[in-house]
Amino acid sequence: MISVVSALRLPELLHATDRAADEVLRGRHDHLLPAGGLPTDVRWFTRLHSDTDLDLWLISWVPGHATELHDHADSLGALTVLSGALAEHRWDRDRLKHRRLGAGDQAAFPQGWVHDVVWAPDPTPAPTLSVHAYSPPLTTMSYYEVAGGQLHRTRTERTAQPEAS
Repeated sequence: MISVVSALRLPELLHATDRAADEVLRGRHDHLLPAGGLPTDVRWFTRLHSDTDLDLWLISWVPGHATELHDHADSLGALTVLSGALAEHRWDRDRLKHRRLGAGDQAAFPQGWVHDVVWAPDPTPAPTLSVHAYSPPLTTMSYYEVAGGQLHRTRTERTAQPEAS
């Protein structure tokens, strides 16, 4: 299997999400936020930056909206949580592993990483906000289910957006 080489490496993606998170917290991207504040009943996202090597997204997460188990095909990924908390459920060879990511936490996703990301309970019921980076920019995602202790691909879709809606 031939894999596409990412234009950026995971440490560079982590740095990009950290830098973008700082810009969001300083108000540099306020003009991109929805009028009236973040929705509390649906996931929301907007692109912060895009070029041939890197896509940066600001995503809000609310209860009840999972992304489904998925991969990012040939793209590497990273995220930084700005506020609230996320739960990640990741396939690890023979089982799902779980971790919680709170404000300030980061995570990186190499090729082949299959996971689901969801809003996690936090002392405040507000939406969780995170910045995600993909390199090269997302073009395809595959989705999976676990049955009989095995991971099974259910579909593959072309996309220009982060995560499933």
